[in-house]
Amino acid sequence: MMRFCNLGSGSGGNASLVEASQGITHTQLLVDCGFSLRELTRRLQRAGSSPELLNGIFITHEHGDHIGCALKLSEKYKIPLWTSRGTWRSIAQPDFPKALLHFLSDGEEISLGDMSLQAFAVPHDAHEPLHLRCSDGARHLGLITDLGHASTRVIQALQACHALLLEFNHDEDLLRASNYPASLKRRILGSHGHLSNTAAGELLRQCLHPGLRHVVGAHLSERNNRPELAAQTLAKVLNIETHEALLCHQQSGHPWLSV
Repeated sequence: MMRFCNLGSGSGGNASLVEASQGITHTQLLVDCGFSLRELTRRLQRAGSSPELLNGIFITHEHGDHIGCALKLSEKYKIPLWTSRGTWRSIAQPDFPKALLHFLSDGEEISLGDMSLQAFAVPHDAHEPLHLRCSDGARHLGLITDLGHASTRVIQALQACHALLLEFNHDEDLLRASNYPASLKRRILGSHGHLSNTAAGELLRQCLHPGLRHVVGAHLSERNNRPELAAQTLAKVLNIETHEALLCHQQSGHPWLSV
């Protein structure tokens, strides 16, 4: 059995919790950690978890809204931390305990308790960003919140997933009309920026199959997107009513879903 929830998603911080269980054993993985230690602990408790229950932390890349308190959390509670070598070089924390640090690379798969984790590379303006496909052996979950376009590698990595947490960052018209500096607009719209609603919908179309149970839209821009616009795109692709579309929110995240 596997389930997941989001603790908050957006430019103010990102974190998701994945849990797999086999009978009496349970494994919890925190994917990204973009909040202060106090705030993350509060959000974990809201989800019925705590730092003491975490079996691992995975950091997708070095941007502040994803790494947050990860190193403090890992060191304080002795939780193993996984990331790419490129991300670690960007963080540059030589005093971090080596026993807690583990590296993953594109295509590498590891076991963590009751689940397996497969890392895959994404096109984003960071140093060796990786995202994850998680499985309990029967079900598969893809989590991907920061990418500029749907590369062949990304499309391949997300095939046959039973649930997806997928970036719906911005509406292109709202972004182009915003007061963002031209350089920032180019970055977001670029091939290594963030997915628009339209681009996310196109990626989702390439991942559809009868076994896909849940798709949750994530990393919505507060300034350059509207929940109803992301929901409309999700609903159209999934052929559901707009009000049935699932979205993560910056403050409340999204409650647990079984994969």
